Amino acid sequence: MTKFNEVSYIIHLMLLLSVSVGFSQQNFKTEKPNAIKENNKINIIDINTLVDQAINKDVQLIDIRTIKEYTEGYIDDAINISFEDREKFALEFQKLNKEKPVFIYCYSGWRSHRAAKLLVTLGFNKIYDFKGGYKAWSAYSEK
Repeated sequence: MTKFNEVSYIIHLMLLLSVSVGFSQQNFKTEKPNAIKENNKINIIDINTLVDQAINKDVQLIDIRTIKEYTEGYIDDAINISFEDREKFALEFQKLNKEKPVFIYCYSGWRSHRAAKLLVTLGFNKIYDFKGGYKAWSAYSEK
């Protein structure tokens, strides 16, 4: 490679890197306020917190798994509002008290994380997302 080609290659590489960093910073700046806002409303909880704050308590405990998953077993007195049908999900959640905390879980935590974000848009302010979900509960309750 000639000296000119090496310099040209380095300049192009630096330009590409600076553009990439610029896009990353722009995305970070536009997404961060939403993440902060959601974090004030969404609390990721572990099994100990779930047991202390929701089990045998008068709370809104919602299993967002499919009806089939729910009929195979659920936590405490959870009601089922499946995340599978988003329209029905939103309608059913509108019936709940938005001022009271809502505890949600799925099988492992992936769906409940997405559902928690949707609940913020529906006006819920105190969302407790059980990380680990029914899978973690099953392992815990077998002890």
